[in-house]
Amino acid sequence: MDAVTLNADRGIGWITIDSPPVNALSAAVRQGLSAALGRAAADPDIKVVILLARGRVFSAGADIREFGKPAAAPDLPALAAQLAAMDKPVIVALQGSALGGGLELALAARVRIAAPGIELGLPEVSLGLIPGAGGTQRLPRLIGAKAALGLMLSGLPITAERAEAMGLVDAVIEGDVAEAAEKLARAHIDGIAELPGRDERRADADPALWLAAVAEARNGLGRARLPAPGRIIDCVEAALLLPEDEGFVAEKAAFADLVAAPEAAALRHVFLAERRAGHLPGGAAQSGPGHVGLVGFGPSGTALAGALLGAGAKVTVIEGDTETLAETLAEVAAHHDKAVQAGRLTATAREAEWERIDGTTDLRELEGANIAIVTGAGGDAETRRLLAEIDRVLRPEGILAVMGDGTGLAELAGATGRPDAVLALTTAQPFGKARVIEVGVTGGTKPEVVGAGFQLVRRLGRIAVRSGVAGGGIGRRVDHALRHAMDMLVAAGASPYDIDRALAEWGYSRGPYQLADEAGLDDRNWLDAAFIAAGRGGRASGKGYYAYAEGARLGGEDGDALALIDMMREARGIQARPVGMREIQRRALGAMANEGARAFEEGAAVRPSDVDVVMVADHGFPRWRGGPMRAADQAGLLALRNDLRGYAEEGDSFWQPAEVWDELIKYGRRFADLDED
Repeated sequence: MDAVTLNADRGIGWITIDSPPVNALSAAVRQGLSAALGRAAADPDIKVVILLARGRVFSAGADIREFGKPAAAPDLPALAAQLAAMDKPVIVALQGSALGGGLELALAARVRIAAPGIELGLPEVSLGLIPGAGGTQRLPRLIGAKAALGLMLSGLPITAERAEAMGLVDAVIEGDVAEAAEKLARAHIDGIAELPGRDERRADADPALWLAAVAEARNGLGRARLPAPGRIIDCVEAALLLPEDEGFVAEKAAFADLVAAPEAAALRHVFLAERRAGHLPGGAAQSGPGHVGLVGFGPSGTALAGALLGAGAKVTVIEGDTETLAETLAEVAAHHDKAVQAGRLTATAREAEWERIDGTTDLRELEGANIAIVTGAGGDAETRRLLAEIDRVLRPEGILAVMGDGTGLAELAGATGRPDAVLALTTAQPFGKARVIEVGVTGGTKPEVVGAGFQLVRRLGRIAVRSGVAGGGIGRRVDHALRHAMDMLVAAGASPYDIDRALAEWGYSRGPYQLADEAGLDDRNWLDAAFIAAGRGGRASGKGYYAYAEGARLGGEDGDALALIDMMREARGIQARPVGMREIQRRALGAMANEGARAFEEGAAVRPSDVDVVMVADHGFPRWRGGPMRAADQAGLLALRNDLRGYAEEGDSFWQPAEVWDELIKYGRRFADLDED
């Protein structure tokens, strides 16, 4: 089947995009559109062109498979220019969503009509880019500089109704948008109504207001690390100050600069890695969540129950006594009420969801569940007991899952008669804030069980990443490696404040010692244990690595903490040495990348890019650096491997490079070359 078709009918040329699943503007689609526009322009019987698409979306924009590769002719800017230059009016009928290049293509048309509730947006800034097919020029000329800057700098989509209010679409149509487009076209052909010309659709370009919007946007950038927002503002300014053709040239030059920038390449890497993570080798997905049991509830229970109900599941909450059960269900009800008050849920939808939740103290109510999740239990012994009891009542094909880091999963699974059907579901953040859920498995977990776990995570609106559970999963392993490396630098002579500043300069929002104070110090860590013994347990106790004024969220540097570290060095016979910012950053990257490499070697991570996804999404690694494995590729594997060898010569085997470094260097490859599609 052709990706694009042209059909002529009584003066109307119907151009239809049909390239599932999201009508991405691949080379085949662009070539088909260009050919169809050319034939429509040359056909004297065609008076009006209607552009539409089959499927659930108009177009999600560029084809991600072409990212970072030379674009086949015609590229998207040339296609949009061809559409804009049509002598015959083009009506675009939008449904589902029109994002990125899909919206830029629509901007080049004479008329845009849309179905209610659809989303329109230009998300390129999230990839370190600008709209590159005329969007920075056509959009402000259509809706004004202020509104255009808001849309492009946020990267967030808007509804069709909002788009109509700002003039981005001409009308929101109840009913079939294709039929509405045909009525418009027939009225124009029959001389009943004229379609607006290009110049008639332009916003009032008051130069003073336009330049004021540009200045306001520039002032709002602050100390932005990424260049794309500034270049968007430059291009919008050019749309006012330059002739139209020169404005497109300025946009093209800015886009080319940004595509080549390392930050944009890193952001594209993460974008693709997040999608790749969900492609599970050998994992046969089962049906949707169906009936889910939540046992023990725990701190993640409320948000998890809400997400499951939103995904269409029936939820059974199991608690040990009726009083706790009543409190639990009240928490879920309050969660629903807040969602209604915030406009995230309608009252009708809330009632429908509440019909699908029940509670009991009897585990036998899980007999028909597809999956039972132990979300809150008092330690491994209690978890084993619960798993064993659930196993006795759950149907034979049912799946058992544990919310937690997955440590000891094989032993927990051994408490059941179905160890190959037990999973760990790990989040680094409270469930309501987590973007990634690691699906932890053992060597014996059945592929179809892993596939079912992935489908559940996706239905919950999270990114699924398969991980082995040794060391508590991917994120925990890499975090522990970073903390170990930084603790050794503190012992060597750095202060916790030096380290937090160095990692903040590198792109982290908070350093490891700020995070330790926030979470509460852990006596299993030797450095934390010394601080706890000195009465410094973290922010909750008023002091940890930092000192906190009453009620303060942020702490200040504390000479007493530094004196305590000096005493520890003296007790260990360590002579403090200067530790510079570059060494801190280099060792931090080396430690994280090396632990990620070990996770990949051991099969705990399916691919190196999965490590990047986990660390960027929920563990604070700067997205614009692409994750530790991507950053290692950028730093140069040979140089970083040699650094690791040098650190290992100091006497700590922690720094010994994983074997994969040598293999990659030997054949001139990178971690990115190991990522499976």
